[in-house]
Amino acid sequence: MMTLTNNEKEQIMAIEKYTEEVLVGDKTGHSMDHIYRVVNNAKKIQKKEGGNLFLILAGAYLHDVTDDKLVEDSEVAKNELVHFLESLQLSSQTIQEILRIIERVSFSHQLASNEKMSLTLEEKIVQDADRLDAIGAIGIGRTFYYGGKKGHAMYDSNIPPRENLTKEEYRVNQTVINHFYEKLFKLKEMMQTETGKELAEKRDKMMRVFVESFLEEWGENK
Repeated sequence: MMTLTNNEKEQIMAIEKYTEEVLVGDKTGHSMDHIYRVVNNAKKIQKKEGGNLFLILAGAYLHDVTDDKLVEDSEVAKNELVHFLESLQLSSQTIQEILRIIERVSFSHQLASNEKMSLTLEEKIVQDADRLDAIGAIGIGRTFYYGGKKGHAMYDSNIPPRENLTKEEYRVNQTVINHFYEKLFKLKEMMQTETGKELAEKRDKMMRVFVESFLEEWGENK
């Protein structure tokens, strides 16, 4: 099993602190408790699948710090991140690998890409780790928490879920329940690692039972 050197441990601690400073005060479900769950998911997957532990942990901690839905200017945030990583004396190659992990992790980036992405093992692990936190009991809570923050309706029978969304369409949220159909119910099949698929199974079932119960209580004949 791969372990970190003392220098790498110090760098990861600095990265954790940097992430905390960027995401402090977040009220959209992307605060440090989310980050820590993603990091723990990544550790579980890496333990079984392998991969460069430093890159995986760095990517897991930093995956939201340049997200365009969380920061005012994603390009400015990216430049600040690069400057920070350079201050840790990381090589340009390592920095580029971390940036690539961050870029490839998001669902919206996948929608924006016209080609099937070829991911490294590290990218697959961080992507799976993040998506695991979007589904299951925590995923349900985060979805309603984010929807409430943004003022989205919980459900509207007159607004059907959309298919084949572009990134721009995806950013225009409609209802909380539609988000399950438009994204969350798709994530189990989009898991990149065998461990990710195994961990997603129970969470996916929980979400489907929840949505079915929600619609029943709402009065829908589903």
